[in-house]
Amino acid sequence: MSWTYLEDASGAKGHADKICVPADEAELGQILEAATREEAAVTIAGGGSGLTGGRVPSGGWLISMEKFRRLEIRQGSATVGSGVTLHDLHAAAKTTGQFYPPDPTETMAFLGGTVAANSSGARSFKYGATRRWIQRLRVALVDGRVLDVRRGDAIDFDVPFIPQPAAKKHSAGYPLRPGMDWIDLFTGSEGTLGVVIEADVELLPNPKELLNGIIFFPSDDASLDALDKWRAVPGVRMLEYVDDPALRMIEQRYPDVPKQARAALIMEQIIEADGDIDAWSQRLQETGAMEAESWFGSSDFDRERFRKFRHALPETALSISQKNGFPSLGTDFSVPVEKNREMFVFYREHMERIMPGNYCIFGHVGDAHPHVNMLPATQAEFDAGTAALLVFAKKAAELGGSVAAEHGLGKRKAKFLPIQYSAEQIESMKAVKRRLDPDWRLGRGTLFEQP
Repeated sequence: MSWTYLEDASGAKGHADKICVPADEAELGQILEAATREEAAVTIAGGGSGLTGGRVPSGGWLISMEKFRRLEIRQGSATVGSGVTLHDLHAAAKTTGQFYPPDPTETMAFLGGTVAANSSGARSFKYGATRRWIQRLRVALVDGRVLDVRRGDAIDFDVPFIPQPAAKKHSAGYPLRPGMDWIDLFTGSEGTLGVVIEADVELLPNPKELLNGIIFFPSDDASLDALDKWRAVPGVRMLEYVDDPALRMIEQRYPDVPKQARAALIMEQIIEADGDIDAWSQRLQETGAMEAESWFGSSDFDRERFRKFRHALPETALSISQKNGFPSLGTDFSVPVEKNREMFVFYREHMERIMPGNYCIFGHVGDAHPHVNMLPATQAEFDAGTAALLVFAKKAAELGGSVAAEHGLGKRKAKFLPIQYSAEQIESMKAVKRRLDPDWRLGRGTLFEQP
């Protein structure tokens, strides 16, 4: 990443009294012990691709995990240091005919950061989020002690049951339940409970054949109708949405996007039986898709081309925000699948009131988790967009959804936690925090708003 230690991809900026880059576990322990003696706050930095300011310090010490680069691939699993990028993990697994299922869009993210945020991505439609794929974690506590825990190793203290939202994707707060294991506790805790040193993650065999498609539609409604039908197609592991403003936003980079297209779905399917590919012709006709103009492919080259198309969406939106002089404003809310259309309508009506022409929607509609990307051109629009995030968070929670589906809350969105949980439930989470970090020194201001 090009980000410095004191900012992240959202544009959030901070300051630190000391920046530490330990070379190994022993040095990390020494740094944490020294920080304990000096009563210094500690922020853990990953690759900087986060969008919530979680790795951005507000004073104290910053510890970058960039040198923790252990990477060992085995059949069915891998041991991965927290400083290994997803790109390197994917590439190494591929050489052995395997893949790591979670696929956050930003492949230069550090593995440790994706564990901290319980990140997911496009393939989460089939495979779920990071937490599901972790077999073992090695974690340093704030005082320098190290825990090495495996799946099923229960935490050694009692916690209450906190209900989770009905949405398929959720990464806000600690998912407390009696008898939970350490891996479920640390994953998604956003660097507030410990420092991820390395993880053993599960790998799967590469599918024998994949079909990829970017399917264009003449109207938004047609694309969402198709989405509702295609969720049940066997073998589909990705269903992503792109609206008309997003298509227009990237058409300079992709001039072959059909001018008459008003929406698109990005699809990936594991081909398991004869006829799987041929069946798409009928599906396209039934849904009114633009069959002749749509793009399909089954080679590695095609998949990479389509991946770059998908990646160009957030990349271009971020560059527009930076050019306009404002930090990124984007949603990370999810709702139950059956509430997807209702949330879409709510997004669209509100954005047309406050920022017409300066926003676009794309993302993980298979999981009812699209991203509204706001592109304010004035301070008034930026202020209205900031206020809209709170409105959208409340609506998502009201519909049984999550205020943070895959990015976590960090510092920028910690104010959303009380929308998701009651004061009593948040106090239960804080009690866990105090048990592992009594002086509240790890990740101050992340997840829980700093008093």
